Amino acid sequence: MPDAITRRALLGGAAALSAVSWTRGAHGQQDVLRFALTPVFLTSDLELLEALQTYLERATGRTVELITRRTYQEVTGLLIAGQVDGAWLCGFPYVQHRQQLELVAVPVWRGKPLYQSYLIASADSDVSKVEDLRGDIHAFSDPDSNSGYLVTAADLARMGETPNHFFKQSFFTYSHFNVVRAVASGLAQSGSVDGYVYEVLAETDPSLTELTKIVRASEWFGFPPIVAPAMPPDASRADALRTAILRMKGDPAGQTVLTMLRLDRFETASPDLFATIEANWKLVRSRS
Repeated sequence: MPDAITRRALLGGAAALSAVSWTRGAHGQQDVLRFALTPVFLTSDLELLEALQTYLERATGRTVELITRRTYQEVTGLLIAGQVDGAWLCGFPYVQHRQQLELVAVPVWRGKPLYQSYLIASADSDVSKVEDLRGDIHAFSDPDSNSGYLVTAADLARMGETPNHFFKQSFFTYSHFNVVRAVASGLAQSGSVDGYVYEVLAETDPSLTELTKIVRASEWFGFPPIVAPAMPPDASRADALRTAILRMKGDPAGQTVLTMLRLDRFETASPDLFATIEANWKLVRSRS
């Protein structure tokens, strides 16, 4: 069992990323392309951030500022206010603000632009289905996360339950990685986590995921997309970002980023890809 992890440490680690910007160029330049991220995946990995920035700067010919925020709400606010040119968001905030956001591209993972949500528990627990998690202390990722909150909330809504009543207690870690850490350490008895992140962690840090088990894998959903403001602050930067993202696989520096992310490529997609997420959102709202 790893060293004890306190809830303060988990949340403090996420908060440390709440106002990070990663820029090599001069601030205030009109041609700076601003791209926002959340700590959904291992976005605190400086090697990954540098590789992504290097590729985007070469592919767009612009200075690129990578802006990291703690929550989806913060990133969505930047998009709607036109303070960033694009962001790697989640399908849930995308469908909530579809009229104000434009779908740029969707990652392809293991041959499909899809992923699942996992309900996980401690590896030594005897739970085997959702109902067994009643009364748990449960770790969620973000209140605007599809896989890290909405899927579980929708499952409970179909059972006539809500997270507040079904679980003894729940909390948000603001990172899927930290959901796994919370369950592995015993801070939480169960958690809702992005299946893609969990599978990548199973490759990169199996000693962590081996302390947990998958109780339930959800249906497939549209992978967290790259989005931009519907009314971009600068159309030329928005076009440059779209082109760079879609051409990533054909560029050696772009392929390096994809390899680090365990992704095949990025491709265009229809908003209909996120229809199931929207249906779950409406279900949860109707039961709340």
